[in-house]
Amino acid sequence: LFFSDARTQREYNESHIITARRIEQSPTGEYLVPDSEELGCVRYCVVYDCRTSSLDCCDYEEEEKGKGTAVQYARSLQQFTRHPVLVLKGGYKRFSACYPFLRTQKILWMPQELDNFQPYPVEILPAKLYMGNFDQACDQQIQKDLKIKAQVNISEQPLDCGAVLVFSSLGISRSSTVTMAYLMHSCQFSLKRAWDYVLKCKMNVRPHRAFVKQLSDWETQIYGTTITDISEPNY
Repeated sequence: LFFSDARTQREYNESHIITARRIEQSPTGEYLVPDSEELGCVRYCVVYDCRTSSLDCCDYEEEEKGKGTAVQYARSLQQFTRHPVLVLKGGYKRFSACYPFLRTQKILWMPQELDNFQPYPVEILPAKLYMGNFDQACDQQIQKDLKIKAQVNISEQPLDCGAVLVFSSLGISRSSTVTMAYLMHSCQFSLKRAWDYVLKCKMNVRPHRAFVKQLSDWETQIYGTTITDISEPNY
């Protein structure tokens, strides 16, 4: 994961996303690209400015108003990366409002500090449902940051008292199964749609085969018929 901050030096110094690097410009105003070899190894390269309102790379009106910095820089980076460069919608203003605990003024990080970073649970439904592992469920700081009020919710009526963290030992099989079952019931998702939704949020989810069969039975119970063919290779 590589964050590039396209805001001014003053804004960057005030606060930025943890580990983000500020984009430098040449005296002529050209964007300076970081080490191309380093970028080639990056899976997720994310660029953000203050408040990107459009992700359309052809939105030249945004550029003329000086609001398309992130999109412009993303174009410059694209030729050096193996994967698409991502632009943070809403920019730093929206991100910091949603995730204030991921802001910092720190610029230099030691390798040991980076290794000791505790990743947060993945967000399934904004500020409502998260999926993680046992360590995250035991981390009091994470509970505080995400305003977790319950770790398991199996009631008929969802509670409106805060967010819920669903977790299992590794956060791969059991927790993803329960999360999919919840989405199928509360959001009226088919098994396939719930599966694709959770997989998009967390790429290494893999419910045990027996759980897949239970999810298929749950789908049949909800809709009165089987919608998803679980014999497909992806299940």
